[in-house]
Amino acid sequence: MTLSLSRRADRVPDRTAVVDISEDYRYAPAETVHENRVSYAELSEITAETGARLESIGIDAGDTVCLLTRNRIASLALLFACRRLGATFAPISHLLTPVTVEYPFDVLEPTLLIAETAQRDLVHSAPIADDQVLTLSELADIDVSDTDANRQSQLDTPRPRVGDDQDAETEHPLLLLHGEGGHPVVAYSAQALEWNCIAAMTTWGLSKGDTVPLITPLSAYDGLLRVALPTVYAGGTLLLDRAFDPGDMLTAIEREEATLLSGRTATLRGLASKSDFPDALESLSFVAPDVSVPRSALEPYREAGISLARVYGRLECPFACAQEPAEQTNAVTAAGTDDERRYVGHPVLDCRVRVRGADDGDGAGSRIEGATEGRLALSGPVLADGYAGTANEPAVDQDRLDERTDDHETNTADRAQFANGWLETTDLCRRDNDGQFTIAQ
Repeated sequence: MTLSLSRRADRVPDRTAVVDISEDYRYAPAETVHENRVSYAELSEITAETGARLESIGIDAGDTVCLLTRNRIASLALLFACRRLGATFAPISHLLTPVTVEYPFDVLEPTLLIAETAQRDLVHSAPIADDQVLTLSELADIDVSDTDANRQSQLDTPRPRVGDDQDAETEHPLLLLHGEGGHPVVAYSAQALEWNCIAAMTTWGLSKGDTVPLITPLSAYDGLLRVALPTVYAGGTLLLDRAFDPGDMLTAIEREEATLLSGRTATLRGLASKSDFPDALESLSFVAPDVSVPRSALEPYREAGISLARVYGRLECPFACAQEPAEQTNAVTAAGTDDERRYVGHPVLDCRVRVRGADDGDGAGSRIEGATEGRLALSGPVLADGYAGTANEPAVDQDRLDERTDDHETNTADRAQFANGWLETTDLCRRDNDGQFTIAQ
């Protein structure tokens, strides 16, 4: 297997990779969908042109390119373009505030920030020089007409396959992702991204025949690493809406006969609130809600007979545990009727999960066997390579964060640590005698 987009374009050039359903104009009527279908060949060409433009302005291996935008095809193109150049891609959430946007930039120290015009206020608040900023339009206007040979060379550049020795590529991460509120920032190698794609395929049965709506931001770990990248990796079709609108998305889901839906509370509630729910979802095989989604938000789906399969993951490990889609719908709440504990089934194939007891003084705690309760520890190739800024702990300056926001829950959240190949978390769980997990919320 390989992350190579050009190889997919060679094999299935005419297959649709992305359907951009974004409205062509701002005040379009509700449930209006303007489709822009992009094939794998076209997506590969967009990526090659993007890479050529970046290279023409001096972006090279080891540089960091940030992108501040809503969901766009450009996000995928920049990720693959950075891979071809050996650069690092760092999407920045448009949901950050002019205050919290400072934190990821403190850690990232980007070479270039690319932004959509609509994010001008956040761009002005970001600690980056004006000459290091381009709008998407300015990037598109860079003339690369004389670089056809170089662009073809990018398309043909070989990359290691999953499992290969990638020591030459580990000096610089391919992807840097920040958490909610802008912190922490984690680093992913190309190999880790590929293993997360494989996890989605083996867990959900994702394949070339799937059409998957994207209802979370591409700047978020679940939007990019659970949904978008695995869909393209499998050769499927991604439904993309620049600014999520539940009516538009339901229209697209029905029209395109989507097969899988994964999301968080707000977007799942939004879809369920529309008058054409659940009829528009008849083509779905199942819905995979994040572990954070409360039972109340899933009731409309369960009552409509839609199969549910919860998934648990984190910024540092997008796929850790997942319920099998084939299991009964009501198994989502098999562990109880309240929202304190949420059943997520077994660990995915490429993630090892241990339960730790009380802290022994070294921050790790003791390993507990059998049916038990405790704190989760995660390991395996689906894990991020570590935190950016420090070798181990999140690079969080608590005093600065307290000055920036009043959200103390976000400030003091989860001081997970990478240690000896494991991610030691503070997430509480219960493991039963069959090795299935329930997460405490």
